[in-house]
Amino acid sequence: MSDVYVLGIDMIKFGRFPEKTVPQLGATAALMALDDAGLKIQQMEAVCCGNLGQAGGMVGQRVLQEIGQTGVPVVNCANACATGATAFREAWMSIKAGVYDLVLAVGVEQMGRGLLGGAGGGSGIPKEGLLGSGTMPAVFAEAGMEHSRKYGTSFEQFAKVSVKNHHHSTMNSKAMYQIETPLETVMNAEMIAYPNTKLMCSVNVDGAAAAVLASESKARELGLGRAVKVKASVLTSDPWQERDLVMPDVNSCTRLAAKAAYEMAGLGADDVDLVELHDCFATAEILHYENLGLCGDGEAGKLIDEGQTALGGRVPVNVSGGLLSKGHPLGATGIANIYEVSTHLRGEAGERQVENARIGMTHVIGLGSACAIHLLEKVN
Repeated sequence: MSDVYVLGIDMIKFGRFPEKTVPQLGATAALMALDDAGLKIQQMEAVCCGNLGQAGGMVGQRVLQEIGQTGVPVVNCANACATGATAFREAWMSIKAGVYDLVLAVGVEQMGRGLLGGAGGGSGIPKEGLLGSGTMPAVFAEAGMEHSRKYGTSFEQFAKVSVKNHHHSTMNSKAMYQIETPLETVMNAEMIAYPNTKLMCSVNVDGAAAAVLASESKARELGLGRAVKVKASVLTSDPWQERDLVMPDVNSCTRLAAKAAYEMAGLGADDVDLVELHDCFATAEILHYENLGLCGDGEAGKLIDEGQTALGGRVPVNVSGGLLSKGHPLGATGIANIYEVSTHLRGEAGERQVENARIGMTHVIGLGSACAIHLLEKVN
């Protein structure tokens, strides 16, 4: 089976674009990725597109209507917050299988405002308001408090995640927000669901990102100068287990995916030089330090206290600013994370560059459940 390389990748600056349509946003990112690879849409043999909320679907075809309809197969997917990463993985799998040599992956979303999640459909007695809340701030607040119960993780330690990621964002011109948020500002912000204040919640924004993937033979033909190798691509869902189903499991599918990704790549957590993980809430980042094996269980608070996950630390996490600052357009996030890591592996991240980065990890989790992890390697 062929190795797979990222030849071109880019993302638009995340923000609010009410004057644009979803296909227009996706088309912009697609053209940026094609330009980055030095290729044209006519050279793509397939397109994989991730989008969660667009009415009518078939966003991939509608993107091609903007930039050039070439008759190639188009696959559309939706997989909660893992949507973009799933589209990337579908492109990776088709090349890995030897079906195509060049595939375009696009992730795009226009987000509304307000809380995600809630009671949803189904029959019987709803749990919303009776057995807690299904809104995402409440779910991840509950998970954070469980971590605090087991390991003594403090409100201040959770808040430090937001301080770190907002600081990182000041060096990323493509982030929605580029502002410093001192610890006192974070802790004194409006409380959404304890311990997550408003500044500890990810930002609902519009966004798009795209990548051009290639087989090894095609990558060598076109030139490996700025190529990034995909060492592992893994997608998991929750296993069945005996547990209290009132509290959603935000950990198991990540632990399964991390284990599988390390095995596929022949690497360990100690080999990873930087991580873009799913900080949908500050509490989530703390949990995922442990889920991804960056430290032992109960040691995540120590990592944030000691600055080990800050730029310049042992394993910088969310140097883009993360979802807390860069923003979280559901369908685009997975590919945007891969863009960030690829930029560092190429040595093109400017003042936020992680020095001597050779191996990077990206992680997204869609509650429900889906987790996608990619390990990427510097080629030259």
